[in-house]
Amino acid sequence: MKKKAKNWLNKRNKEEYFKKSKYLGYRSRSAFKLLEMNKKFNFLKKNYSLLDLGSSPGGWSQVSRKEIAGGKILGVDIKEMQKIKNVDFIKGNFCDHDIIKKIMVYFNYKVNIVLSDIAANTTGNKSLDSFKTGELCLKAMDLAKKILCKDGVFLSKIFMGPIFEEINNNAKANFKTVIKYKPQSSKKESKEIYIYCKDVIQI
Repeated sequence: MKKKAKNWLNKRNKEEYFKKSKYLGYRSRSAFKLLEMNKKFNFLKKNYSLLDLGSSPGGWSQVSRKEIAGGKILGVDIKEMQKIKNVDFIKGNFCDHDIIKKIMVYFNYKVNIVLSDIAANTTGNKSLDSFKTGELCLKAMDLAKKILCKDGVFLSKIFMGPIFEEINNNAKANFKTVIKYKPQSSKKESKEIYIYCKDVIQI
């Protein structure tokens, strides 16, 4: 193993939330981001239906299943996700027409919450990476607008960068409430933030 990769791995293993996720049985440290944001916004509720885009390895689906008693939870990802009890999964690209159709049929065309913790594969060019992740956020938002209930919630990861203004303007044009939030469990050096959108504006 190269020295740089080894140092990164050692740093990650020592990191508080990584160790905590292993101890509590969560599949990713990002589980704590969702727990923190739900504590702030209180949107995971009994009997709600939830779509988890980019769900693998399953940290957010695990949290959602614990917080939502009853209801339906569907994860979608191009990567395989190991089974989580009472969580359904579709392997595929959520931008593909046939996958969108499957999602809509699963929820009978209406869902309470759409989550997206998707990030584009890194290239080493931070501006390009943030732009590509922003594009995925816009595509997820477009899907959310189509299938969310009137008082539904869309929550997505974004990176501060050249596409941020477009995402923010799009969100404000389509949702009554738009809040940008950086969880404490996000790495301090990361430009990652989350955009929380609620109440779809009916056009």
